[in-house]
Amino acid sequence: MKLILYIFMCLMLLQSCKEKPSYKSFSEFTQPTKSDLWLNYNEGLCEFKIWSPTATNVRLHLYKNGDGNNHINTYDLNSTSDGIWTIKINSNLKGLYYTYQTKINYEWQEETPGIYARAVGVNGKRAMVLDLESTNPMDWKNDTGPDLKSPNEAIIYEMHIRDFSIHETSGIRNKGKFLGVVEKGTKTSDGLKTGLDHLKELGITHVHLLPSFDYFTVDESNLDREQYNWGYDPLNYNVPEGSYSTNPYDAALRIKEFKQMVKSLHDNGIGVIMDVVYNHTGKTQNSNFNLEVPDYYYRQWDDGSYSDASACGNEVASERAMVRKFIVESVSYWAKEYHMDGFRFDLMGIHDIETMNAISESLYKINPNILLYGEGWLASNSPLPKKQRATKANVSKISKIAAFSDELRDGLKGSVFEKESQGFVSGAKNEETSIQFGIVGAIKHPQIAFTKVNYSNKAWAKEPWQSVSYVSCHDNHTAFDKLKLSNPNTSKKDIIAMQKLANAIVLTSQGISFLHSGSDFLRTKNGIENSYKSPDSINQIDWNRKSEYLDVFNYYKNLITLRKLHPAFRMTNAEDVINNLHFEKIANGIISYTLNNNANEDTWKRILVVYNANPDPILYQLEDSWNLVLEGDAFDFQGEKVINDTIKVPPISTLIAFQK
Repeated sequence: MKLILYIFMCLMLLQSCKEKPSYKSFSEFTQPTKSDLWLNYNEGLCEFKIWSPTATNVRLHLYKNGDGNNHINTYDLNSTSDGIWTIKINSNLKGLYYTYQTKINYEWQEETPGIYARAVGVNGKRAMVLDLESTNPMDWKNDTGPDLKSPNEAIIYEMHIRDFSIHETSGIRNKGKFLGVVEKGTKTSDGLKTGLDHLKELGITHVHLLPSFDYFTVDESNLDREQYNWGYDPLNYNVPEGSYSTNPYDAALRIKEFKQMVKSLHDNGIGVIMDVVYNHTGKTQNSNFNLEVPDYYYRQWDDGSYSDASACGNEVASERAMVRKFIVESVSYWAKEYHMDGFRFDLMGIHDIETMNAISESLYKINPNILLYGEGWLASNSPLPKKQRATKANVSKISKIAAFSDELRDGLKGSVFEKESQGFVSGAKNEETSIQFGIVGAIKHPQIAFTKVNYSNKAWAKEPWQSVSYVSCHDNHTAFDKLKLSNPNTSKKDIIAMQKLANAIVLTSQGISFLHSGSDFLRTKNGIENSYKSPDSINQIDWNRKSEYLDVFNYYKNLITLRKLHPAFRMTNAEDVINNLHFEKIANGIISYTLNNNANEDTWKRILVVYNANPDPILYQLEDSWNLVLEGDAFDFQGEKVINDTIKVPPISTLIAFQK
């Protein structure tokens, strides 16, 4: 009996030793594995891999479909010295679905498609074996996006896939889908262009898609039910969102339709930027990250609790070797496989500078015209030291990546955190310096008193294109709603003038121009500020408003034309801005400046820009003769009218003139 008990105890000890992970702390993983962690597929062989150094066993499950009870087989994977588990299966598994399952701390975890999954079934629960080349549109190998000599040539239009086409007046058949973005010939009942044709008519250069990777909030198996989300709750980072495809059960179809959308936009001269959310995941405890290596992908405080700089429950530890490897490889995959022209990084300040520089280095090798920008802040505090954070204050340390100028945003229309707050265009006093800061692209310009800038007391951009100029985006109130809420006793006519002036400043500033979709015809969300899960009735773009506010649309269209025609509005370096942009008059509600010396090889020798935010016209003194381009709503690109001595600048408007 004692012998049997002894043998049993020895077996248990051996099993215990076998099931102990081969590491003691995350700090041991100082270098990323050089191994490729993507599924390797060809017709006769599939190699599956997963990095899970804390696991004591890993299984691969094969299924016939992306959901349901259709299990085919289970395999045990083999471990390697660098924490990778792998198996080669000599069979053509194309079209089959699979999951991994790790055994950690003596317990089998939930099944996961793996963080490197490139195709998934409905609701992203199972990955699929897929020949990616079979998803390519015709002539995909020759597909390219627009060329950019400088990032501030871009004029970006931020849109949500569903919002763009879901309204009954859009004239689009594939409402709320990838394919709906690129339908041609769609019109309102009044015969005005919508969708793709509207984008071309407006003249923007790039669309910025709110997160379109696979996110978890929307139930793809029940799309007839009313449900909505912006998509800032990542599930599978390397797969398009299923609810935007015409059949979320078909893992290949969502990939084909996403690529077709990109190809069609490129064919029409429009680049595609993807909003990416690597700073946090939608779930924490049972996220795909935690099902592979619990806690490794997330930052913690000293007491072991999850830190939460995203204000969404967790924050991703980008500075750790295998996390950085994943993020860099993920964005690079989107750039290569889907021909992305750019990325916008949500809460970029949560990421470390080294990771952002690695991203930039990788992406510019893939596409020299790539456009990279992000939110240079955090939502809450983080264990990551301030000097390592990819915030606005550290933009000078980040290679070829821009950041949003919230100084300009709130200087124009008032603080996003106070609905009653007003800005330059809506009557606030002493906001002129913050607007100047935005106009020059957040660089160190000698005429700016930085102590008077609203959120920054010094320049944070090395070059003007490192600043993204904007007045509104998906976050917070639309510009129209904000201006109405902060000016309850102001006429609708003046509210409209305020919004036009705000985006006129955006489109004539030196940074990258950024427009919120629908702002070109006064988009409203009925006063709802945070509409991330509000219904279509709040978030949809009402194309009827294009008819109602066609003058606003034409005004923005002409401003975009002006910016494209005249490179003086988009100088490529700080030295040129300092030498050629001179502020002429700064007073309450008045900013004027000149662009001189045929700046940036412009055909116009000098350009005069005057912003009048006052509710009354002003008499502006002129020293020379000028050719008038813009007065009120009237554009004349040839400048047939000559002005001398003084010019009356209409209330709440922009005036532009030039000298040959």
